[in-house]
Amino acid sequence: QVQLVESGGESVQAGGSLRLSCAASGYMGSRHTMAWFRQAPGKGREGVAAIVRAGTFTYRTYADSVKGRFTISKDNAKNTLYLDMNSLNPEDTAIYYCAADLQVLVSSSRLLASAYTYWGQGTQVTVSS
Repeated sequence: QVQLVESGGESVQAGGSLRLSCAASGYMGSRHTMAWFRQAPGKGREGVAAIVRAGTFTYRTYADSVKGRFTISKDNAKNTLYLDMNSLNPEDTAIYYCAADLQVLVSSSRLLASAYTYWGQGTQVTVSS
């Protein structure tokens, strides 16, 4: 059983930066996929970024809306997932969720919420103009 706990969400001004963290507990093995999703009020859950670990290889996938602004990374020693967010704008306001699945997801599935088994409780990010 994998448990995920997000932290780091807060209110920031447009143009600012934030780092979200997701601490994972439980055995995940050397092949898995982790991702960040977000959900704004009245909208569906949107995949933001995903990272795949397959042995010694790491692959990253980003939604077009965050490419060049957000960076996903994972500290395997700490079993912690990060999302570094820069140039934030009010459209980035949402609850951000961490997700994990104990397999290497194909690229077409990495930003689909239905592909993930484990979820955190979410952390609120609010960007004001």
